[in-house]
Amino acid sequence: MRILITGASGFIGGRFAADALSLGLEVRCTGRNSAALQWLGARGAECLAGDLLDADFTQRASRGCEAIMHCAGAVGTWGSYQHFHDANVRATEHVLASAVSQGVRRLVHLSSPSIYFDGKSHRDVTEDFLPPRFFDHYGATKHLADQKVFAAGRAGLEVIALRPRFVIGAGDTSIFPRLLRAHQSGRLRIIGNGNNHVDLTPVENLNLAMHAALEAPAQALGRAYNISNGQPVAFWPQFNALLARLGMPELDRHIPFPVAYAMAAVAEAKARLTSGQPEPAILRLGMAVMARDFNLDISAARTLLGYQPRISIDQGIENFAAWWQAGMPLLADYLPSVDTHR
Repeated sequence: MRILITGASGFIGGRFAADALSLGLEVRCTGRNSAALQWLGARGAECLAGDLLDADFTQRASRGCEAIMHCAGAVGTWGSYQHFHDANVRATEHVLASAVSQGVRRLVHLSSPSIYFDGKSHRDVTEDFLPPRFFDHYGATKHLADQKVFAAGRAGLEVIALRPRFVIGAGDTSIFPRLLRAHQSGRLRIIGNGNNHVDLTPVENLNLAMHAALEAPAQALGRAYNISNGQPVAFWPQFNALLARLGMPELDRHIPFPVAYAMAAVAEAKARLTSGQPEPAILRLGMAVMARDFNLDISAARTLLGYQPRISIDQGIENFAAWWQAGMPLLADYLPSVDTHR
């Protein structure tokens, strides 16, 4: 099988590309940063640097592929609606159009459980849940992209959307690294009472789900699947366990959620009045995510995709910790050539 992996210059796309190559799949990778693709090229991938907003480039990238793993998109919580719409909706439209015109059989779309989040606590969220309002542009545009994907499915393309929660592991440069740097600077506090429970997903388990989606039977197509370890953990005690593993002092200072949220609102307002609107150090979304219960029901993925997490959360955190302690080396120098977790 020849597969196109968009967004392979990022954490999730790159880790899946390396895994697919280790299993003998023929892989074509795209990303806007050619340097970030070189390590995959050295492992045998065909790498094309370009922008998915360029329809001609997207057509060329899809040519001759049997399946597409669409991991590209804008992430984060700060930026204009147009920025997120272009990267998450328009780019997906181009990928879908190229899949149809190039005769691609299946497209797996990396969606996000951010579409469920409205700043409140939610437990055991199923794939049909939608909040009264989206919290940010990211969640809103990922939902729109999902609708484009499902419409293409109704028109005949084989489609699946995956919604992985809080992906961790070697190569993650956003979630734990940002918290660790904030802790090292003395700025981090436990938001609220510190008892909120959340889902975590080792990237190796997400890879399993992605392969399952590529191989899923007809009855599993045309819908979204929540992906996590299915074992919500108390976030702050888990983070303190990571700190202990890294030999860093435990975090024990709290800040009430209303105070933290108000501080973030002020920081956002100041940033919007600043030339260039730089991302503020704290954001309302971050405060809410770090204080609320939020976990997913993954029964559909277990039943219809045959998804079974194999790497424990403790092992996933250990994998991240070892990479962090090694100095966050390039994945080209860190990952084995074969995924030994299978």
